[in-house]
Amino acid sequence: MKIAVITNGSDTISQHFGRATHYLVATIENDQIINRELREKINHYQLQDVPHDHDQPGQKHGMGKQSHEKHLQMTEPIQDCEVLICRGMGLGAFESVKTRGIRPILTDIKMVDDALQAFIKGELVNRVDLLH
Repeated sequence: MKIAVITNGSDTISQHFGRATHYLVATIENDQIINRELREKINHYQLQDVPHDHDQPGQKHGMGKQSHEKHLQMTEPIQDCEVLICRGMGLGAFESVKTRGIRPILTDIKMVDDALQAFIKGELVNRVDLLH
């Protein structure tokens, strides 16, 4: 199983999915991390000149078609992953990740290794209250 963790190339989990620059992809077999790979990620700053949805009345921020397309571009590097661990993301990104067949998990755990170990142990709580 491959799990992606959103990061800025460090040992900590990023608080903002859209702004993060990298994914740490961990391959887990038999409850052990057998491989780690740092993958680049497109972020909001690289997409700032791409047209975006203007929120419609009654529509939540980041839920439009153009936002969804941006979120899909951001998740292209982790299409082979089953799970994405973040410390924060918008509802639109959360829903877009799910359409890829990737289960997004939000956590308040700051360190990548701590979150991966909690996941392996089945103790990682999905803190959807961290959606923004």
